[in-house]
Amino acid sequence: MTDTYTATDTDADTRGDLRPPGLNADEKTTLPAFLDYLRDAVAAKTVGVTEEQARKPGVDSGTSLLGLVKHLTSVELNWFEWAYAGKRTDRWDDAAPIADGETVDEVVDGYRAAVVRSNEIAAACEDLNRPGARSLRETPPPSMRWVLVHMIEETARHAGHADILREQLDGSTGR
Repeated sequence: MTDTYTATDTDADTRGDLRPPGLNADEKTTLPAFLDYLRDAVAAKTVGVTEEQARKPGVDSGTSLLGLVKHLTSVELNWFEWAYAGKRTDRWDDAAPIADGETVDEVVDGYRAAVVRSNEIAAACEDLNRPGARSLRETPPPSMRWVLVHMIEETARHAGHADILREQLDGSTGR
C-alpha cells in the first residue's frame, strides 16, 4: 500500500459530490482507497457547520455530527493501533462525549491524525491474511483484510448517518 486515496476534481460530479475511487487495483490498494474515500466523506460533512450545529443531536439517541467523528476516531485507533498493532494497554472510549472545550476543527484534526496512524499500520502490513495482536471481540485476532473491510462497513454506516444529520441541519445533501 504505497498510495492512499486522495480526492481530486475528477472524483467529483457536476454538483461537487465526491464519487468513489475510479480504480481497478489489488486489495492492498483498493481497500484503503475506499476506506479513505469514506473517511473524507465523513469529515466533509462538518465543513461549513457552526460549533453549535456540529454538536446538535439529530436523533433521540443524541447522535451529532461531531459525536460521529469522535466515535470514528476511537474506532480507528482501537482497531488499527490497539487491536491490530497491539499498541497501548488501554482502549480508547468510543462512546466518549464531546468535551465542552473541544472544537470542530480539533475533533476533525484528531480524526485525520488517527487516519494517518491507521494507514501507516495498514501500509506496513505485508500480508492481509496476517492476524493482528488482539481482538476487540471475543474472537481470535482478525486479519488486516478483516479490519479494513470492517472499517469500510463501520465508516460507511456512519457516513450515511452524517448525510442525514447534515441534511437535517441545513438541507445540505451530497457527499
